[in-house]
Amino acid sequence: MTSSMVLIRDFCLNFLASEQYARTRIFFPDINEVEAAKVGIFEGTFFKLDYLTKPSGLEDIGFGEKVRVVDHLRPTDEMIVVAYPYFNVNEMLAVEELYTKGTAESKVPILVFNGELDRIRSGYYPPFFYPKLAALSKSLLPKFETVYYIHNFKGSRGGALFRAYPGPWKVFRRGSNGLVCIHEQETMPSLKEVALDILMRA
Repeated sequence: MTSSMVLIRDFCLNFLASEQYARTRIFFPDINEVEAAKVGIFEGTFFKLDYLTKPSGLEDIGFGEKVRVVDHLRPTDEMIVVAYPYFNVNEMLAVEELYTKGTAESKVPILVFNGELDRIRSGYYPPFFYPKLAALSKSLLPKFETVYYIHNFKGSRGGALFRAYPGPWKVFRRGSNGLVCIHEQETMPSLKEVALDILMRA
């Protein structure tokens, strides 16, 4: 995840005012990622580095006390950045906890990088086995504003779904001369709609 760490660091350094650095809390998926960031890419920065989950074998079998990620928040936090919460299903549930039990009332913004939200939207996780995660598609995900997005479609009628805030959602068709925009709309189309309808009609 080194390349993602670099992108997140560079984004924060370039888009936040320097006085915000110490008031920005960056959550990585787990404590090991935090340790790697501290001695590597984020070394020497003033950002508050934190973690969403702390895997524990004892917790898995019902012993020990569950770590509440919302307890990591501080009144001085002005921005929450969450780094790629998709490898473990508990990571996105921790993001929900940050919002519902922490920032929803305080209005502190949460910025999620590479959250793989399409997996939840598309039903990749069967609701029967992951009911809490499936519920996010109706509770938490609609509250997100997509700032930058790109999804590639392969095949003979390949292309891409793209958005750069505040612009519209665009579908590009891949051809011999590169990508050509063939469709625009204000709301995000489903990946199925793009693949089976919009790209097929072009």
